[in-house]
Amino acid sequence: MVPNIITLLALCAGLTAIRLAAEGTFEWAVYAIVFAAVLDGIDGRVARLLKGTSRFGAELDSLADFVNFGVAPGVTLYFWSLHEVKSAGWIAAMVFAIAAGLRLARFNVMIDDPNRPPWAANFFVGMPAPAGAMTVLLPVYVHFLGIPAPAFMVPITLVYTLAIGFLMVSRLPVYSGKKVGKRVPPDLVLSVFIGVVLFFALLIAYPWAVLTVGTLMYLASLPFGWLSHRDYVRRDAEADAQGPSAEPQDEPSETAGDASTPSNSPAAVLPFERGGERPTRR
Repeated sequence: MVPNIITLLALCAGLTAIRLAAEGTFEWAVYAIVFAAVLDGIDGRVARLLKGTSRFGAELDSLADFVNFGVAPGVTLYFWSLHEVKSAGWIAAMVFAIAAGLRLARFNVMIDDPNRPPWAANFFVGMPAPAGAMTVLLPVYVHFLGIPAPAFMVPITLVYTLAIGFLMVSRLPVYSGKKVGKRVPPDLVLSVFIGVVLFFALLIAYPWAVLTVGTLMYLASLPFGWLSHRDYVRRDAEADAQGPSAEPQDEPSETAGDASTPSNSPAAVLPFERGGERPTRR
């Protein structure tokens, strides 16, 4: 029950963000979405730690993610500025929410893909929904930083919202970072603790600056994920071309002795056609 309760708390935060946005309390609406993202990042880890994974929890997590990272950010942007362009702004908000739903649905069906190479777990296919929610709110962060907005800020926000929605449903390989921090060397544990405390202290003290810088850094990292994915695909293609008798190349894998991707696998053909994902919750 513990991980499912955490998921429900995240869902409550997302629903509360919608209410706060409707009431015009945009700062607290963003705080609620960020809080939902933090809870979403820990519920799956808690489930695995307690060995409480279940299909029910995975489905509940996806439904909560659609509300928290699809509907809540779209509604927040609409009430914040997109309503000024009337129907066009509502269409942009709807497109973003629908893109999040499609992204989550594709994530669920790709879990059982038997053709995924071992290294594919390092990448998402398209921008993940939580990252999309945090990224699409960049105009709100900039506004609360006090930076003067140009006269055409609303059209920019509309186009930016549509662009982030497109990135979520695209085939762009995005580095997942799931293996980062799983095993911390003993001599670095205290440093990691200090780093985590420092990050949250800065987030609380300077939320808009931290969120703005973090979003820009995340957007700047997207090309590097694509380049890394292309390098994996290229090495797999070279291994296939050398034949079965060739020495297998070293690849990061959770299981020793994994075979290279077969030549007829989509992952060995196009870098955008196979990224592979694993469930965040279960």
